[in-house]
Amino acid sequence: MLTSKQRAYLRGLGNELEPIFQIGKGGLSEEHINQLDDVLEARELIKVKVLKSCLDDASELAEEVAHSLEASVVQKIGRSFILYRAALEEPKIQLP
Repeated sequence: MLTSKQRAYLRGLGNELEPIFQIGKGGLSEEHINQLDDVLEARELIKVKVLKSCLDDASELAEEVAHSLEASVVQKIGRSFILYRAALEEPKIQLP
């Protein structure tokens, strides 16, 4: 669980990120979850965009992905959300 200070720090880092994943009309699949898991392990902080063609609610998708990956939702803005999960071996982001 992130504190408000940690969440604010991660939001600052996440503002500069470009979305590296897009969820489209096909919705969320097991393949998406596996790819997100690999990227989260490598980067720790990622931004995901939900396209307009996706019929699912972006907020619900954010919570579903975070639960599946044991990650934290840092921020949800419109159809984008930022996820954080510390790397198991060598964390790159040092939280305050």
